[in-house]
Amino acid sequence: MAKVEKILVVGGGLAGLATAAALHRHGFTTELVERQQSWHALGAGFLVHANGMRILRSLGLAAGVKNAGAVVRRWQFCDEQGNVLSETDLEALWGDAGPCIGIERSKLQRALLPGVTNVCCRLSTSVTSLVEDDSHVSVRFSDGSTGDYDLVVGADGIKSTVRTLTLTTTAPSYLGAMNWRGIAPIRPAGLTALQLHLGQGCVFGLVPMGAGCTYGFAYVLLPRLHDPLEGRLERLRNRFATFGGRVKEYLASLSRDDQVICSAMEWMESEKWHSGRVVLVGDAAHASSPMMGQGGCMAMEDAWVLAAELGPAATVESALASYVSRRRPRVKWVQQQSKALAKILTGSSVVRNAALRERGHEAMRARFGPLVPAP
Repeated sequence: MAKVEKILVVGGGLAGLATAAALHRHGFTTELVERQQSWHALGAGFLVHANGMRILRSLGLAAGVKNAGAVVRRWQFCDEQGNVLSETDLEALWGDAGPCIGIERSKLQRALLPGVTNVCCRLSTSVTSLVEDDSHVSVRFSDGSTGDYDLVVGADGIKSTVRTLTLTTTAPSYLGAMNWRGIAPIRPAGLTALQLHLGQGCVFGLVPMGAGCTYGFAYVLLPRLHDPLEGRLERLRNRFATFGGRVKEYLASLSRDDQVICSAMEWMESEKWHSGRVVLVGDAAHASSPMMGQGGCMAMEDAWVLAAELGPAATVESALASYVSRRRPRVKWVQQQSKALAKILTGSSVVRNAALRERGHEAMRARFGPLVPAP
């Protein structure tokens, strides 16, 4: 067995919490550092697909997530006016893997915290330097403290400090699309499924969530831009003024500019996920287009596979190599399919809508089918 007595996880978001929980559950002494001052989840809403719930079930955390969210049983592609072009039964698609859950990011984070109850977690702390030798990694932190670890896991997102310090300084690439998202305190009339409303060069998604709330997100092909907070909501309403009732009802229920988050959609495809005793998980290694909604689920799968590979491996290096060999094909599939789906959904509406009516369900099964078996 590889000699691993002390592991540092950098990042307290979904990837970091899942990784720390999985490592602890496999018996490793684990520490976690998070740069924010409190457990504050960035973003708005989240759809935990069944493959993510399968991992959470293995970590003993699925019930808390399910209780805080809403089961989403169907996925629908719609035209601008909300007419259904194709529909997929998610329970039939995923089988025994688990349910799909719509949940606010803040509630998802709170539901994951029990997994790190017995893990040493330090907030307001970031990594400033990493120095490796054959036996350990020496880490210096923003508070001036230092520590030696047998393994460092970079779970610190698309702008990963761990990646920059150890693997590559290459910045993420712009995907050519901007994203607006927020949580509405209502459920648009008749909304029971995840719906993607498709326009020309744009998509508006609606996801049912717990407590009668709705997660909404807009994906628009545009050059990178800065959308000032003042007037943001009205500009978003104007951009989707031609869309039908549910999108309008969602946007009408928002009342403040600060209810809408705006960011550029970026992509990270790193050739190397590990170096010596440092390894990346989640968006730090492989941020993707959001069109399949699999970014967080891939991070959770990364966490479980990494912990599983560390247990029986003879060396840390062989464990990390096995982790990458198991994860890379599955992650690459998601990246390729996400990119292809984004291209299809934002292409010619006439061609796209006809294709979805004819074979949308079959395409969904082909796209998600490889993710149904456990990683």
